[in-house]
Amino acid sequence: MGKSRTKRFKRPQFSPTGDCQAEAAAVDGAEEEEDDGPAAELLEKLQHPSAEVRECACAGLARLVQQRPLCPGLARRDAVRLLGPLLLDPSLAVRETAAGALRNLSACGGFEVCDAMVTKDIMTPLVALLKECGAGLDSDEMSPQERKDQNRNSVENIANEAVNILWNICECNNRAVSIFNKEGCLEIVLKYLSRFSTNVDLAISVANCLQTVTEDNPELLKSFSAAGLQILESAMLSSVNSMEYILLKTLVAGTVWNLKDLIPSRSQAEIINAVLKILSEVLEMDAGQAVIQMKVAETQRLKTAETEEILESANGDVLIEDDEMEGMSHRRKARRKAFVSDLLPPTDKELRQTTALLSAQQTALEIIVNMCCGEDPSDDEWEEFSSSDESDVFMETSFNECGGQLLSPLCLSHEIHAALTNYLIPKKIVEKIAFPNRTAVDICSENPTWKPLIRKMNTIQCRALVCLQSLVSLLDVDHLGGAPALQTLAQHLSQLLFYQPDFAKHTDFLEAISSALRALLQTMASKNISQCVTPDQLMTLCKAGINNSNTGVRVNVVSILGITGSVLAKEDGTLETLKGRATRFSLHSGIKCM
Repeated sequence: MGKSRTKRFKRPQFSPTGDCQAEAAAVDGAEEEEDDGPAAELLEKLQHPSAEVRECACAGLARLVQQRPLCPGLARRDAVRLLGPLLLDPSLAVRETAAGALRNLSACGGFEVCDAMVTKDIMTPLVALLKECGAGLDSDEMSPQERKDQNRNSVENIANEAVNILWNICECNNRAVSIFNKEGCLEIVLKYLSRFSTNVDLAISVANCLQTVTEDNPELLKSFSAAGLQILESAMLSSVNSMEYILLKTLVAGTVWNLKDLIPSRSQAEIINAVLKILSEVLEMDAGQAVIQMKVAETQRLKTAETEEILESANGDVLIEDDEMEGMSHRRKARRKAFVSDLLPPTDKELRQTTALLSAQQTALEIIVNMCCGEDPSDDEWEEFSSSDESDVFMETSFNECGGQLLSPLCLSHEIHAALTNYLIPKKIVEKIAFPNRTAVDICSENPTWKPLIRKMNTIQCRALVCLQSLVSLLDVDHLGGAPALQTLAQHLSQLLFYQPDFAKHTDFLEAISSALRALLQTMASKNISQCVTPDQLMTLCKAGINNSNTGVRVNVVSILGITGSVLAKEDGTLETLKGRATRFSLHSGIKCM
């Protein structure tokens, strides 16, 4: 049997366009383009005496850095050194646009650029900005009406941008996390989170950041007070059920799980139940139908707005002779134009809500996987263990003691085991494997602004498959529905795999589904449950695996070949065929792994 471990998930970096991470992978190794004209001009204008010119230069850089190949070059050309001081510029507009440019730079630039930002001391002005925004938001001198004015909104917007920079950098750089710990950033961002009822966007940014910095950070755990835990509890138990709040509660649930070591043992079961209740509710929602319904709602709203615009224009033509009324109409239109330009486009409302739901479901699945993994050894420890002689003895003993399963159900605590089954988590994960909804995919394919959601839906399916791998390895067969349910599930996975066109080209999907199929077939073989993979399907999978560059895929396929081959070999007329093909595949795989 091959050694395996379930992949733990880290929080993904923010991407302003939804595609920066994909672009990063696509352009790795590509020749960096040097465009001295626009970049040099914009960088020079950052020091202009006019606040409007500085603001425009920051906005230009914010757009420019979304071209991922330009990010390292801009970092080398002191973009960080010039943008950093603008985080504390006297003009709020300059602060906001400078923070937006740094946010995009940190999101699209990846590890290299984030490391460079920390080296160039971006954390000093960033922490100062976070503290200033916190002081501004905490001011009690403003009346309720004043809290709604433009300056107040600007401070909250700046805080949102600053928290996103912090999140992106801490995701990539351990030194940034250390600075977060030492500079008291926890108290600041918790104050922001406490405003979740009035600014859910800011709260979501904070929750993303907190889930990142609380993972494997024992030093930070010492800084959490009872008041801080109360803020998390209030956000997690909010009664609002909009899609944005669903995402917020899911992220906070992930943070609470990271803080489980702070929870007294007598309260562990209660906390685990609260977390899994939220995750269960998130996964229960039909995201495919949500995509369809929200797109219909957007279309209807835009059509209504267009009709109102036509009627307003018609009324303006009728009253055009009245100079006073004409002037009022123009002023009204001017105010409306300013309002729309100052905020995010209203056409994004349904798209933002749908994106929030998909992000919540992806996050929920990742939290469940991490729950099932427990405290994994580091990559170095795993490699050292995998290569040792003792590991072979351990694996053989574990396999025998666990009735043929690589991992024992005892790897899960009783509280987690009970909550997973009580909230029907396995059933809901299986339902997500059938995702995405074909109609929803077609709708998104036809609309450029909605098209990035297809990738999110595919990611949810892959995360569900990884979840399935964990649960099949850890739960008893009875908790998975018994032998008939496992046979049905194996058939379903086979259909997903072998009847999807060009499945071999989608490496993430192939790795996820081969991992799930491997765990499932392993469990079925250990319980003498008949399998449904035919020799032809097995050889098709082997062919796809041998030609795949992903080591994980090849390891999974070799294991599946061993598990299924031993079962199929007992059938008449299959032994010799399998022996010849399996030998060729194993030889090719061994050569590729060398």
